[in-house]
Amino acid sequence: MHNIVILISGGGSNMEAIVNASRREDWERNYHAKVAAVISNRADAPGLILARTNGIAAEFVEHGRFASRSLFEAQLADAIDRHAGSKQPVLLLLAGFMRILSADFVLRYEGRIVNIHPSLLPAFPGLHTHRRALESGCKVAGATVHLVTAALDCGPILAQAVVPVLDGDTERSLAARVLTLEHRIYPQAIAQMLQRQCAWDNRGDASKGFA
Repeated sequence: MHNIVILISGGGSNMEAIVNASRREDWERNYHAKVAAVISNRADAPGLILARTNGIAAEFVEHGRFASRSLFEAQLADAIDRHAGSKQPVLLLLAGFMRILSADFVLRYEGRIVNIHPSLLPAFPGLHTHRRALESGCKVAGATVHLVTAALDCGPILAQAVVPVLDGDTERSLAARVLTLEHRIYPQAIAQMLQRQCAWDNRGDASKGFA
């Protein structure tokens, strides 16, 4: 069984979309995968309550309690690995996780960390994507699912979707339409990764992993 761990910092709407898709599409039966745990860097993240309501293990590793990023990431990795479950590689999904991960942490889970970003990468990496899109006069905006690498928001693109920028759009209105896209394309991209992994497993090629 491939155990999926989701990292969040807030409400967890993308996490909820992934959990709902995993149950609707029966990932356990079709891809031998399940969402095993949700971990937040904030104890007060509403998404933790949402995860528990869905019967999913939920815990927090508060980054502010640690003197350095390396100490925080070591504790975070311990929490992730406790939920790996088996020797199968865990798939680590960033769903509104508002911490930049170090190169060493990314290397530890190389090829298995996926993120959703609210812009059409490579345009507007980092924060304030909707404001920057509006200020630049963009006619379209969108969302990108990508593998995480040491370079911020620069990993290989797995999926993208587009919405038009409308006259009178604000950051809030544009963000709401893009978030709707995120809820659709993130679960789809993960299901496609799991489908490929399942096919490799059936061929007995365990070296492929998720990359």
